[in-house]
Amino acid sequence: MKSWVESANLPGCDFPLENLPYGVFSHAGSRRIGVAIGDQVLDLRGCADGGVPKALSPELTAACSQDTLNSLMALGGGAWSPLRRDLTAILNSNAEARIQQKVKQHLIPMREVEMQLPAQIGDYTDFYASIHHATRVGKLFRPDNPLLPNYKYVPIGYHGRASSMVVSGTDVRRPSGQTKPATTAEPVFSPSRSVDYELEIGIFVGPGNALGKPVPIAEAEEHIFGLCLVNDWSARDIQSWEYQPLGPFLAKSFATTISPWVVTLDALKPYRVAAAERSKEDPSLLSYLAQGDSLAAVDVTVEVFLQSQHMRERGIGAVRLSRGNLRDLYWSVAQLLTHHASNGCNLRPGDLLATGTISGPEEQSEGCLLEMKHRSSPITLPAGETRTFLQDGDEVTLRAYCERPGLPRIGFGECVGRILPALAT
Repeated sequence: MKSWVESANLPGCDFPLENLPYGVFSHAGSRRIGVAIGDQVLDLRGCADGGVPKALSPELTAACSQDTLNSLMALGGGAWSPLRRDLTAILNSNAEARIQQKVKQHLIPMREVEMQLPAQIGDYTDFYASIHHATRVGKLFRPDNPLLPNYKYVPIGYHGRASSMVVSGTDVRRPSGQTKPATTAEPVFSPSRSVDYELEIGIFVGPGNALGKPVPIAEAEEHIFGLCLVNDWSARDIQSWEYQPLGPFLAKSFATTISPWVVTLDALKPYRVAAAERSKEDPSLLSYLAQGDSLAAVDVTVEVFLQSQHMRERGIGAVRLSRGNLRDLYWSVAQLLTHHASNGCNLRPGDLLATGTISGPEEQSEGCLLEMKHRSSPITLPAGETRTFLQDGDEVTLRAYCERPGLPRIGFGECVGRILPALAT
């Protein structure tokens, strides 16, 4: 399809007419819901007030006029699909001239807006859905038995901290915490020396479920509003000391960065693929996790880029550290949501689930620095610097997109964060 917003038709554009992701932006002292189209943001409140798209239901008009996506998320697919059809129609190149003129009044260049968190995130859960990530990390600590016995039966996750979720572009302060260096007899409290990124995809919950009522796997995707990028920053030295026996705590809660645009499952439909094939030796899925859909996964390329302070000062652009794909996960996004609700846990509109680090089977597909310890040589940056973990001033950029000959590119935008020095302790 073509849009009359010319920038949406350019090669390599993340936000063509087939995408139309949702986000929240600030402009001229007002916070509003927007839709990305090319290099523009469409103000949904302005459109609703101006009578475009065509007459919406009172509930949908009210949801589009909020300053977070929670109300829209709560309405479900019966509202999302008609809104998407109407937005596609008014932005299509064959829209009537009078409609185009009305809509143009509500377009704002992206460079003029400040993006915000897309929703009020009530709860955040992070999973461990990549078997390649779990195996590589497991080998660092258990070379002969990297995967624990439960991994192939149950999606593993932990409850994260929603209050420290930040939007792309927010600086991240190096955390201080308690660690146990090998060279000391007692633990110490000091700035972390092992700050890492984790390349993940986030899953925003739509309507959700009532307390005590599980979500069947066949209905799981009806509760998924859309996907975004997630960087689950980690302090590995703090994590290695604190995680036994209850798992991650302060090593993860200092910050989690998400991208501002939420890409809908409707936009990703052309890129649905079969889930990664399981080994013949793997156990059968328990019935509540057995997904009948033959296209259970999504073909989304995910990438990590790094630019050091030294590189910025010398005008050297960011270098790509890895490239993986969401389709390589051992557990699908539907399985993650169904498992989360299987005990009757109530998921609410705007809750965020994350996949955990996304890694592939090949070298250069690792989704974090910890995993790269298996490589034969350390990471060397263009200016000669090396990295085992992040240094102050390092800027990490995550990107994701779907791309295939004959199909439009569906992009997620960027998820960016820069490490600042720790505060004095």
